[in-house]
Parts: sequence; C-alpha cells; structure tokens
Amino acid sequence: MAVYRLCVTTGPYLKAGTLDNISATLVGTCGESPKQRLDRVGRDFASGSVQKYKVRCPSELGEILLLRLHKERYAFFRKDSWYCSRICVTAPDGTIVHFPCYQWIEGYCTMELRPGTAKTICQDSLPLLLDHRKQELQARQECYRWKIYAPGFPRMVDVSSFEEMESDKKFALTKTTPYVEQEDSPGNRYLPGFPMKIDIPSLLHMEPNIRYSATKTTSLIFNIIPASLGMKIRGLLDRKGSWKKLDDIHKIFWCHKTFTSEYVTEHWCEDNFFGYQYLNGVNPVMLHCLSSLPSKLPVTNDMVAPLLGPGTCLQTELERGNIFLADYWILEEAPVHCLNGRQQYVAAPLCLLWLNPQGALLPLAIQLSQTPGPNSPIFLPTDSDWDWLLAKTWVRNSEFLVHENNTHFLCTHLLCEAFAMATLRQLPLCHPIYKLLLPHTRYTLQVNTIARATLLNPEGLVDKVTSIGRRGLLYLMSTGLAHFTYTNFCLPDSLRARGVLTIPNYYYRDDGLKIWAAIESFVSEIVSYYYPSDASVQQDSELQAWVGEIFAQAFLNRESSGFPSRLCTPGELVKYLTAIIFNCSAQHAAVNSGQHDFGAWMPNAPSSMRQPPPQTKGTTTLESYLDTLPEVNITCNNLLLFWLVSQEPKDQRPLGTYPDEHFTEEVPRQSIATFQNRLAQISKDIRERNQSLPLPYAYLDPPLIENSVSI
Repeated sequence: MAVYRLCVTTGPYLKAGTLDNISATLVGTCGESPKQRLDRVGRDFASGSVQKYKVRCPSELGEILLLRLHKERYAFFRKDSWYCSRICVTAPDGTIVHFPCYQWIEGYCTMELRPGTAKTICQDSLPLLLDHRKQELQARQECYRWKIYAPGFPRMVDVSSFEEMESDKKFALTKTTPYVEQEDSPGNRYLPGFPMKIDIPSLLHMEPNIRYSATKTTSLIFNIIPASLGMKIRGLLDRKGSWKKLDDIHKIFWCHKTFTSEYVTEHWCEDNFFGYQYLNGVNPVMLHCLSSLPSKLPVTNDMVAPLLGPGTCLQTELERGNIFLADYWILEEAPVHCLNGRQQYVAAPLCLLWLNPQGALLPLAIQLSQTPGPNSPIFLPTDSDWDWLLAKTWVRNSEFLVHENNTHFLCTHLLCEAFAMATLRQLPLCHPIYKLLLPHTRYTLQVNTIARATLLNPEGLVDKVTSIGRRGLLYLMSTGLAHFTYTNFCLPDSLRARGVLTIPNYYYRDDGLKIWAAIESFVSEIVSYYYPSDASVQQDSELQAWVGEIFAQAFLNRESSGFPSRLCTPGELVKYLTAIIFNCSAQHAAVNSGQHDFGAWMPNAPSSMRQPPPQTKGTTTLESYLDTLPEVNITCNNLLLFWLVSQEPKDQRPLGTYPDEHFTEEVPRQSIATFQNRLAQISKDIRERNQSLPLPYAYLDPPLIENSVSI
C-alpha cells in the first residue's frame, strides 16, 4: 500500500471555505489513485486553514501528472464556493509536488490541476498532458469571449457569456441580491447621492475568478458614499448655473484635501506650474521637441521675444532643442454635446513651450485651433491676465479630454483588458507566461465592466459631465487607437521619439525608466530560463497564438501600429512582456492616481466649456471666465469621479507583490526576490529625492503602484 500525503490550503478570504465534500484523485505515469474523500475530525476547508490528509493507493503511481479535485454536495447544505490556494503532495519516496490553484471553485464539479513546474507546449510530450492543455484552453475560450463594443475599439470581454454559464448551472442572481453577499460579489447598486446608473446584471454575472473581492467592493463603496452624500446634502449635485466666485470651488471637498490638491489650488494659474504639469501631471506624455515650427502655428520671434529675453531668439532656442509642442489635433473633429440643456464647446489647441535657462518649462504661445487666421489669435503671456488665463484653461480642458479618454482609459484600461483576455484564452495555467502575467490582470475585466456600465454607457457619467459626451468619447478612442503605435507603448522608445530625454525635473520619465529597467531585468531572467533559444520562442504555438490574438483583437490587425503579430526571439518577447507589465501597473498609476490631486481644483481640469473659444483678444473678464467653466452640478459630478478613481480600494497588491505562488521552481522564485529588492531600492531613492522637492512626485513609488489596472 502506497500512501500519499496531501496538505491542502484554503484561501484566507471571506467565505473562502466550503461545507461541500472535497475528494481527490492522483494521476501518475503508472496509474491513478482511487477517488478518496478528504475528511478529518472537525471542520474541513475553513477559510485560511491548512489541513493534512492521506490518499492510499494499491501501488505507487510514478511521476504525478495531475491532481483531480472533486467538489460534491454535502447533506442538505446549500452549495457554496471554495477558494483553494494550493495543495502539496508528498509521495511515498519523499518527493514533494506542489499544485498551485488560487481559484474559486463553484458548484459541484471536478477540477484538474497540474504540478506547479511551468512548461511550454514544446516541453510536454505525453498525450495526457497535451490533451489537458487543449481542453483547458477550449473551456476558457468558451468562458471568455470577445465582443465588439464600438467600431475602431479594442475588443472587450463579452459578459453575456458569464450569464449563459450561470444559466446553465441554474444559478440565479437577481437585482434584489444584497450588495455585499459573498467574497466575490461586485456589490454594485445605486449609491446614495451618487449620479451613476449601474447595470447590475452585467456586474453580478462575472466569472468568480475575475470579480472584486468583498473587501475591495466594500472599500470602493465606502470611498464614495461620504463624499457623494456630503455634496447631495448641500445640494451641489443638483445645482445648475455658474459658480459665483472661484473660491467657492475650493469648498467642495473641504474634508478630502491633499498636499498636492492644495498646492494646485495655490499655484494653478502660474505659468511655471502650467508647464510643470506636462512633465509630472496626470498626462505626462504630450510634449514633443521641435526643430522647426509647424506651418499651422505661425508664431514669430517678435511675439515671444519679451519672454525669451536678450541674447537669444526663437530660432536659436529651436536649434538648441528648447522648444516643445503639445498638439491637440485629435480634438479638431470631435463631436460636441449638450449639458443641462446647453451647447458645450471644444477646442483643438496648439501650445508652444520653452525650456528656460533655469530649467523651467514655460508656455510661450497658445493657438486655440488647428487653423491659423484672424479668428484664431495666438495668445501670449504678454496679453491681459484674463485672456492668458482663459487660453491656458482651454488647453487644460483639452488635456482633460485627451488624458481621460486616450492616455488613461484607452491606453491602460482597454488595452490591458485585451492583454488579460488573450492571456486567459491562449495560455494554460502551466505556461510560464501565464504565471508571469496573471498578477498583472487582476480585477481588470471587472473594473472595465463597471466602467462600461457606469461611465461609458448612454446617459452615463461621460454623457453627464463632458463637453464631448459618449459620441465624442467613441470618436476620440477609435481615432486614438488608429494612431497608437508600439513606439508609444514602450516608454524608452516613446521618450526618445518625443525628444524629451534631457528635460530636467521630469520625474515621470526618471522614475518610469528605473521601473521599466527593473521589470525588464526581471522578465529577462524569466524568459531566459524558459526560452533558451530563438527556436523555443518560434515553436511555442500557444505563445504565438497569444501574441497573434492581441494583434488582432487589441490593434485590429493594423500593421502600421508596429505591434508584433509574431515573436521570433527571446529579446522580442522580453520587450513585449516588459511593455505589457509596465503599462498594466506603473503607467496606469502615473495617469490615474493623481486625478483627484490635479483635478480637485476644477479650473485646472475642466470637463467642459460653455462658451466658444475666444476669437478676439481683450474681451475676457472674471464674469465671462466663470460663465465658460462647467456649471456647479457638472463640476461636482466630475470631482466625485476623480475622488473615486484616485482612491485605490483595499485588497491591494503593489508592483512586485506575488502572494499567490504560481512559480514553484527556485530560479523564478529567486528572480522575483531580486525584482522586489530592486523595487525597494527605487522606492528609497524616490522618497529621498521627494524630501527636497516643493511638490513631491510619488505616483511611481513602487509601493504605491498596483500590480494591475484594478480601479
């Protein structure tokens, strides 16, 4: 009689335990064990428990290939979910085999697990294991199906496939279900005072392993309720009309101020700070260095000479590489929208900036359209204070629209959803790239489903607070994707192409490059371990299907994007994976986490403009300025969103934190430890630097970066 010892770990989450019967079958090269119930005195499989069992076999099974877990009804108890973390099997000869699981198992079913050793398809030869890979992917492809959201958009997850699965299992969830029902309940409801309609069925019918945990759900709700109730009680969410004075805006979030939001309120109208935000604000990707002025921006030396001062001229500064452009061309044909029954307006400005000898980036000239002419004056710092401030505010409105729709939602949320989908559909659990990427897909499908049901849906928040509405959003994102390239996606290449590698005080660049290098080093070690040659990459059919699906579904087979449709070398794979992990983690943190900080003072990030761009100079006053800014209720609804998305709910996993041990081999585990140490040093360097800065830049401090797009 051969005895195999099993150590079963149940996850430490709310309702992770189960009362159902759990049985196990071991499958080896020499046969399989009888199905044996895992039962001991007392409660089995309680949340957070680690329990030991024995499986007896007539003879030894040889090398263990699979572990089958059978979840079956116990007595009259209602079926429940079980979160199995991992199972460790000790063979009679003392050999230990680890079976990572880290999944919710719902209903009554049988799940097959492979040992934790990562293997590409080229490293599997047994028909049993090859068939296991095939069946696993077929099941996932049936579960996670692609859907077209809008023409020109990256494809997204089809949540109706989850509803069909639930229906097949005769598992009903209704609109009356309490919103903190279980560990993985998304918990979406009409929130008191919160102006979002939420499509409850589309959120509840999420596959259990991609839903928010109860901890994250509850935290999300309690982040928003106090702020929304406070505004509702004061009548701000329903108050139409202009702000009476600028100081009133400061009172909206009287209890949710941060050091940065207060700094913005104090310095928002200064040219120095206007330029600073292009480097270290929430959209630090807009600047391009110029060697000559575009014909559509006819700025002359006489216009800017008072700012440049003696001893230089515009042409000299262009030759020195000190002139930069932020071009909002994408807004030129954007549809406009009505808010509170009033027509809104959009500009497509060109903003010229100068890097002065003191290292400050200053605005030189602003043209509020793409077509020069008598009705499109070039605004200058020497104009009246109100004219210049209004011109800068129009640029900040354009920044808001481009940042929210393209830099933020398209280039992190939607693309990362496509990466997550392809990973789930094309790579089995035992694949090394699946193990590497899975932590960086956590909750992404869930948060994007919430966004589509609350922000992007007709009459959603985008329709309620922005000058372009949902139609404009669809236009901006489809146009943005059509022009998005692999160079834009890879931070070092993007910085080089934009000519911004030497601008001083560009902390987003400095911190981002350090994090990119740390990720690249980590990924390189993983890839070199599993892919020792070009042939090992080229012959991995699962890997090639994965990159091909991303090219087709995220980038719509557009060859001009420069994104690969096939990978041929380990170096190409390293770069691709580095870019994916960076954008799923660090890039999202850089463009998301500061939204409340930089947007709480609304004139710094207005979501709409109620008057057309000025066609003449000398007409702007305080009254006309206030009449151009968003109305009170529009402002408050938008600031609620800023507050919500800037507060990462609890149940966080910072970059480099991998509590689920999917890799069981020593080499990748050591690589993870090295990666974590490198991130710790980067964090130390950032915090030391920030001590001497008047405005610290902490958005790329590794402990503050979430592993994945999860809010």
